[in-house]
Amino acid sequence: MSRISGPESDKLVSDEQQWLAPGIQRLATLAGVAMESARGCVIEDADGRSYLDFMAGVGVASLGHSHPRWVQALANQAGKISIGSFTSAPRLALLKLLAGLLPEPLRRVQLYSGGSEAVEAALRLAKAHTGKFEVVAFWGGFHGKTGGVLPLIGDPFKRGWGPLAPGTHLVPYADCAHCPLKQTYPGCGLACVDVARQQIEAACLGSIAAVLVEPIQGTAGNVVPPPEWLPAIAQMAKDLDALLIVDEMITGFGRTGEMFGFEHTDTLPDIVTIGKGFGGGFPVTAVIATDDVTADSHPWSKPSSSSSSVGGNPLAAAAALATVETILDEKLVENSRRVGAHMLVRLETLRERFPFVGDVRGKGLLLGLDLVGESGEPLPASVTERIYTTCAERGLLVMAYGPRVRINPPLVISEEEADAGLDLFESVLAELAPEIR
Repeated sequence: MSRISGPESDKLVSDEQQWLAPGIQRLATLAGVAMESARGCVIEDADGRSYLDFMAGVGVASLGHSHPRWVQALANQAGKISIGSFTSAPRLALLKLLAGLLPEPLRRVQLYSGGSEAVEAALRLAKAHTGKFEVVAFWGGFHGKTGGVLPLIGDPFKRGWGPLAPGTHLVPYADCAHCPLKQTYPGCGLACVDVARQQIEAACLGSIAAVLVEPIQGTAGNVVPPPEWLPAIAQMAKDLDALLIVDEMITGFGRTGEMFGFEHTDTLPDIVTIGKGFGGGFPVTAVIATDDVTADSHPWSKPSSSSSSVGGNPLAAAAALATVETILDEKLVENSRRVGAHMLVRLETLRERFPFVGDVRGKGLLLGLDLVGESGEPLPASVTERIYTTCAERGLLVMAYGPRVRINPPLVISEEEADAGLDLFESVLAELAPEIR
């Protein structure tokens, strides 16, 4: 049984294993804990132990847990009507709100229930609009686990799932702390963009429909590219006569200290995908595009061709509407920017204190750091998993089970809660430091 959990959690987890198929998230299997309730930034397990949440369900719980306004909105809507594709008042209000948050001319929205589903729909839209079929994605990129997006994953995760759909080109992302070209920013002159152009020129069939990119890579370790990199990629897409799809599943709705991640740069996407924090815990995602892209984009625009049975239903719309309105009313974008900047300064002090803390990075409440050995190599799982479990034992849930630590707490986190969590994290690093080589 888990060293973290108590007897009630142990019993629930053990009983569940009789029926649960393998393959759930690593953070859950390592902890072995059954959760009972949560509020704000604190989660309580079945034995009454409390944990400060630095994960937010991997960026999903933007409002924290059980936010009263969100709970009330779902309860009210569930008592009226929850399912169906017909127009509803919450969906109309949500569409109007989104149109006002995004820059013109991004105003056409189609709603879905999962991230992979939305990204696949965005790719189908790009192919329908351009009449082309190839897609450019990036090393380190992650856009979901379904068949249509597996080829676009830029790491070994996709091994064992082949054969994958053809027409995909993977090119370097601007991960400057681990530059594959052994260059140093800014003296590199964005050499990774030059290599991307050369790779596409050498390998493509002249039919690039879309360039799919995260403005900040989440799964790769909350990797922040230089500010001029995304505009350079947008120009590359334009030169290829392809659409720029910006995947904001993780970065959207204030996570990075701006409403959307692409707003840190002078970039206007053709298509945007949103999800995770968009619903505050309810599964709702979307594709947002311009009038020009969606108009006459057959077969995507044909009736039922781009729809979903549960996407945009009244309950999902009510959840998303309550989430986004709360983000705005409680000024959580500003809170993300302020508390995130404070946390980043504190994380920098860890690099000064511990030789095994490498690159530190982040925007808003999307923060990351590297755990490295004496020669700069990533720390092994035997070490990082112990850091994760020890943090959990002390009452902190943080994605530290790999060498690229990800810190993404709920947007409602206070500076005091952030400091309490970082104090715990630092104490665990100090405790384990003698064993880390």
